[in-house]
Amino acid sequence: MVRTGTVVRPGSDAAVFHLREANKFLAATTDCNSLYCALDPRAGGRIAVAEAARNLSCSGAVPLAVTDNLNFGNPYKPENFWQLREAVEGMAEACREFGTPVIGGNVSLYNENPAGVVDPTPTVAMVGLIEREEWITTQYFKAAGDLIILLGDFGGELGGSHFLKIIHRVKAGCPPRLDFARERAVQHALRELIRGGYIRSAHDCSEGGLAVTLAESCFNPKGSLGAEIDLGAAGSQRLDYLLFNESQSRVVISIVPQNVDTVMQLLKDRGVPAHRLGRVARDALAIATSGETVRWPIRELYDDWFNAISDIVGEY
Repeated sequence: MVRTGTVVRPGSDAAVFHLREANKFLAATTDCNSLYCALDPRAGGRIAVAEAARNLSCSGAVPLAVTDNLNFGNPYKPENFWQLREAVEGMAEACREFGTPVIGGNVSLYNENPAGVVDPTPTVAMVGLIEREEWITTQYFKAAGDLIILLGDFGGELGGSHFLKIIHRVKAGCPPRLDFARERAVQHALRELIRGGYIRSAHDCSEGGLAVTLAESCFNPKGSLGAEIDLGAAGSQRLDYLLFNESQSRVVISIVPQNVDTVMQLLKDRGVPAHRLGRVARDALAIATSGETVRWPIRELYDDWFNAISDIVGEY
């Protein structure tokens, strides 16, 4: 039996383990957005695989293989079988794109009752390899003054977003579109920057959009940090679209200021859009656009984030 240690780095997009006897570092993650799958199961299957791969890349790992857990309703009902087939086809497309064979899996069907059927949930578990310990990367900011950069575009797709679901109580719209070529380019460039020693933190932008990604990046377990963000470069787009859209193929990174020219040139050479967002700060997350500024104390954001499950359970 190969013994593993505890998680090597807490607070990353993927759990990282040290296989002592092999002296290897493995990263593992699980992903699925059942809301996307309910609205478009093929798109949801694709995105589940892509987000898992993106999480591993943010941790410094090269994706290797996938296992899955397919949770659906009664497949003898045509609409449920269609969801299952479309989700599996979408996952298969993405696995071929990322070179991640499916080495195992589990199927849970008939998940329904007279009140209705569960949202289709093809959960993806993916494992990747980190060749060197110094390449292990975590999602939280490291020091005030570091520069914050968005890999990818600002986006604007609110369909199927948590913003619509939580704020407006609506589960509707088209999930964000996934461009495989763009996704691969972002992940390859990110891993190249990590291996070059340029990345201080990396966090994928997914559920909840840019605002949630920035907030979670502030929750350093050694002492929370803040951020001063300027989204003026995004133009006159509405603030809710900027903050909470869930467009794909985006990662928020932080770097030391002296490396900014090298990092931006590499991203340009690799054809990856990149935008300077601002700097790591101390006590608050402040986001400015051309028309307004919003600000949250980090302590309040952290309390809401850390106590979310207990607060929800307490309501019942």
